Amino acid sequence: MTDTAALPTAARPKRARKPQPPIENLTGLLDRLCSLVECQTVPAETVAKVTIRAVLDTIGRRAYGPLLLFLGVFAISPLTAVPGLTWATAGLTLVIAGQLALGLQKPWLPGGVQNISIGSGALVRAVKALRPTARWIDKILKPRWRFMSQAPFVILVGLLICTAALVTFPLGFIPLAPLIPGVAVVLFALGLVAKDGVLLALVSAATIAIGALGYDVLWGATQKLLGL
Repeated sequence: MTDTAALPTAARPKRARKPQPPIENLTGLLDRLCSLVECQTVPAETVAKVTIRAVLDTIGRRAYGPLLLFLGVFAISPLTAVPGLTWATAGLTLVIAGQLALGLQKPWLPGGVQNISIGSGALVRAVKALRPTARWIDKILKPRWRFMSQAPFVILVGLLICTAALVTFPLGFIPLAPLIPGVAVVLFALGLVAKDGVLLALVSAATIAIGALGYDVLWGATQKLLGL
């Protein structure tokens, strides 16, 4: 009989990872992140790093909702105060939402992106700051109009999230302006995670209305400039 303890590490049989329950709300996402960075024991000022790959493994690689929710929360958190992170987050959101709009079964990210790291202390601060809001939001969410989180309607959701990500690029030059599309991404993602079609419908309508209003304002301003 072979002694498993005597085998080299590479030769030992791998233990199956215990499947984690799906993330169903914002509090669930924050709890999952805390299991990764150990919010209760890691000081907020620590400089240790956490890779995007580790985050993906923790929140689930196959679900669009939790991944978009993480990106949306990241976009509205103090973490994006670091120069360039606003545009980087918008770019990742665009890649993921584009795959959702194309109907791909699971999201994909390049290996180089997965190796990007963020400070675990900053992640702890963001999680703690968002918890009160998360509890309030989760009291409102519930599964409704599930068809809105399924094809073909989810394709429209993906396209609208892509629009919010694209708008972030010019807004990134204006302080605090990227929070607006960031909040939209969070709300869309919450609707996907909680299967709350009512929320998805409301945010979709609001996004389309704001987009139409913005287009009218921009077109009017352009016409005035050309008239001069």
